[in-house]
This record gives sequence, structure tokens and C-alpha cells, in this order.
Amino acid sequence: MNPLKKVFLFYYEGFKSMTVGKSLWLIILIKLFIMFAILKIFFFPNLLKRNFDSDSDRSNYVIEQLTTKSK
Repeated sequence: MNPLKKVFLFYYEGFKSMTVGKSLWLIILIKLFIMFAILKIFFFPNLLKRNFDSDSDRSNYVIEQLTTKSK
């Protein structure tokens, strides 16, 4: 059995035997949704898409930023 499956089963069986296990999983899923969906929208806007029209312009900008030395 692969290690990832072992870890998943360990947590799954542990939460299943708890009396509040389903509530804890619900809280965890809500928290993950907030972290990855909601916060991304407000704090990590897609600046490249907004500031540049084509993929080549975006890639040139990224290459320029990665290869030039900062002061």
C-alpha cells in the first residue's frame, strides 16, 4: 500500500471513530475553500492578464523580470 493512502486511511479512520468527526471535516473543507478560492480572488489578482494583451507579451515580461538584477 502506498504511503499516501496509509496517511489518508489513518486520518479517515481516526475522524470516523470520533463523535464530532463529520463536523471537523466540514470545518476543514470550509477553511480550505476560503483559503484557496476566496482569498485568491481578493489578494492575488491576475496582474499579467490585466496588464498584457498577448501571451508573448506576458512571457517576455516574466523573462525580463527573472533575468534582470534588482538594485
